[in-house]
Amino acid sequence: MLENRELLVVVTTPEGKVYNHRSYSVSAEAIDGGITILPNHAPIMLPLKIGELRVKRFSEDSPTDYIAIGGGIMEVRDNVVTVIANVAERARDIDVGRAEQARDKAEAIIQDKNCSKSEVERAKIALNKAINRIGVSKHRRLKQ
Repeated sequence: MLENRELLVVVTTPEGKVYNHRSYSVSAEAIDGGITILPNHAPIMLPLKIGELRVKRFSEDSPTDYIAIGGGIMEVRDNVVTVIANVAERARDIDVGRAEQARDKAEAIIQDKNCSKSEVERAKIALNKAINRIGVSKHRRLKQ
């Protein structure tokens, strides 16, 4: 059972659970702005933008975990924060080279005058995700 001073943060994708730890707080970018959840937060459900999930843990050797998410839904209830996302990667798991290739490919499509409007829109989303992954990867630590 969770104490009133802690949260359980669970991040899940269609491939399975990406993250499952007790923490002090979790911060994310919701569609209408940033939000930080602390223990005993009122129940809430909200859509998340492509962005960075920051989880502050109690552990001395791992004070903050960073997770790149490709948008999703956050539910908070009874000190359990559940994030359901199509894509989520912990900073330590991000392949920076692959993210940079995705960024370069998306930028090329956006610049290509022969691409359709829908291709350009998809490329803009891919570019946003790639830039997010690259940014989150900079928080990588030896242990996480």
